[in-house]
Amino acid sequence: MRITVETTIKAPLDRVWAAYTTPEDIVQWNAASADWRTTRSTVDLRVGGQFSSRMEARDGSAGFDFAGTYTKVVPGKLLEYSFGDRVAIVEFLQDQDRVQVRVSFDPESENSVEMQRAGWQAILDNFSRHVSKAG
Repeated sequence: MRITVETTIKAPLDRVWAAYTTPEDIVQWNAASADWRTTRSTVDLRVGGQFSSRMEARDGSAGFDFAGTYTKVVPGKLLEYSFGDRVAIVEFLQDQDRVQVRVSFDPESENSVEMQRAGWQAILDNFSRHVSKAG
């Protein structure tokens, strides 16, 4: 079973794609709550390329690297990546002046499906706000 979250953003597709794939943008939106942040990000946007985002609690109490390998890259349309033994698919669906971003991912076993869905949705909501502010 995959978990799916999505958002729709009123912005040009090229802006949405760039904000999702550019390290300078990623560090501005990639957090599930205000007490977390991404301190650095790297992206090698090609099949076989690696990505990594360092996520840390603002109080310094915890941190981890969210990292993986791109398995499919269709610019402006689709990203697929593996992270550990899990897979995620990110779709960019343009509809006139809006872009729907849909993320489907394999859940992990430590946290409930509801908690994982809420966390990934919160990150995607931050992404949407970031793109809308920059637009």
